[in-house]
Amino acid sequence: MRKLFISTLACSMLLLFCGSAFAHFGMLIPGNSIITPAQKSTKIELSFSHPFEMAGMNLVKPKKFSVYHDGKETDLLPSLKKTKNIGHDAFNTEFKFKRPGMYTFFMEPVPYPEPAEDNYIIHYTKTIVSAFNEGENWNTPLGVKTEIVPLTRPWGNYAGNVFQGVVLLDGKPAPFTRVEVELYNKDAKFEAPYECMVTQEVLCDENGVFTFACPKAGWWGFAALNDADYKIKGKDVELGAVLWIEMIPYKSK
Repeated sequence: MRKLFISTLACSMLLLFCGSAFAHFGMLIPGNSIITPAQKSTKIELSFSHPFEMAGMNLVKPKKFSVYHDGKETDLLPSLKKTKNIGHDAFNTEFKFKRPGMYTFFMEPVPYPEPAEDNYIIHYTKTIVSAFNEGENWNTPLGVKTEIVPLTRPWGNYAGNVFQGVVLLDGKPAPFTRVEVELYNKDAKFEAPYECMVTQEVLCDENGVFTFACPKAGWWGFAALNDADYKIKGKDVELGAVLWIEMIPYKSK
């Protein structure tokens, strides 16, 4: 009986450990990060997931979903349609690009209660798209609660390129912030050699700047995590500044 208890306890601890190894990511994934004149539009998926392990969570309708272009913000919340992503509630929309330039898509979700961590999670999520080979001032902050501002152009990057960003919290650099990094393993092509390699981690320097080299083509998510200076229903709140970028393979002749 004692052996059975110890075995059950060990399995429970293992499951708890495995569960805590997953990183949460707000996900805002367009079909392409570069839109050509021939395309003119792209489908955009909004979800909340563990992207490398392809484990989904339910996303309720976001508090905010907007696009920023030429200094103007457009509300896209009414355009969202319910869908499923990795078997869980998600949303999508089709966006048409009418003018050249840089388009920053942004989602602020409703706070997500996480029983496993006994807290709430809010991931301020964005991705940046270049339409018709145009786009300037890609390092301009949106001015939201927390965000990653690119120091490397966030589109038109080859797989293997180094990406740099600065983490802002309340408009100021957030030194030594922990940044979690995962590949969106959409077709489940890859398997991590060790559990600790599912999620990569890097720390910002004293200026809030982090650097990471993305070894594979595809969509990479960066989640910079800080604790909020307030609570929700007496529980701590994790603030995530999430940015998604696409790494593109070389094209053979």
